[in-house]
Amino acid sequence: MKMAHSQSENCTNPIGVFDSGIGGLSVLRQIRSTLHGENLLYVADAGNFPYGGRSPDFISNRAVEITEFLIEKGAKAIVVACNTATAASVDVLRSRYQLPIIGIEPAIKPAVAMTRSGGIGVLATEATLRNPRFHGLIKRFGAGKNIISQPCPGLADFIETGDLAKPELRLLVTQFVRPLIEKGVDTIVLGCTHYAFIHALIQEICGPAIAILEVGKAVALHLKNRLHEEGMLEVKSIRGSEQFWTSGDPGEMRAAVSRLW
Repeated sequence: MKMAHSQSENCTNPIGVFDSGIGGLSVLRQIRSTLHGENLLYVADAGNFPYGGRSPDFISNRAVEITEFLIEKGAKAIVVACNTATAASVDVLRSRYQLPIIGIEPAIKPAVAMTRSGGIGVLATEATLRNPRFHGLIKRFGAGKNIISQPCPGLADFIETGDLAKPELRLLVTQFVRPLIEKGVDTIVLGCTHYAFIHALIQEICGPAIAILEVGKAVALHLKNRLHEEGMLEVKSIRGSEQFWTSGDPGEMRAAVSRLW
């Protein structure tokens, strides 16, 4: 039997975050900005990247394995920093573990509140766009709005390589964004955590009249509220630590962290 931790022990325990690759680092940055004193653990399941081509059962099993690893490292909460992994595994994780499990989903609700024209574009992986959870978001929040889904095959893979200055990246992003602009959207949702790293590029291509929404800040604030509710919020003034693991090439992970963290 596992012994229960005291509230003070829980406060000092780290937060576990995982993704199929480096995309979740965009969420981790927002968590660090919002929760200055927390210790953070990050797992990139790069050996199985991308999740988009994997079955839901495979992704769910990986999520359980990674969560078990993070719990062994003392994690007091888990953030599934991946839209595809959230859709496939968050319900399973919440049914198995008592600690807070925070998932992410495309920012359809805030986009609906923000749009002036009613035209909303969603840039996401093909796996996210075909998932029933995504269609459920549109049904719940998108009534009366023109929500246009734009799959972006290969974009997360390009960002995963880390070379964000290549002209080929601009061409690829333009190819995905232009159809949305031509259809009159005034708000674009970034439905993949990788895309946050090219927020500025997307904004440049779209122009200042189009709002670009990502979810990292909202996830960090939701996590902060959950930890506060559970009495597990770390309030020390000194900056917390970060630790990183990968199921892929450690050298590539170090390079990604040095570029993006």
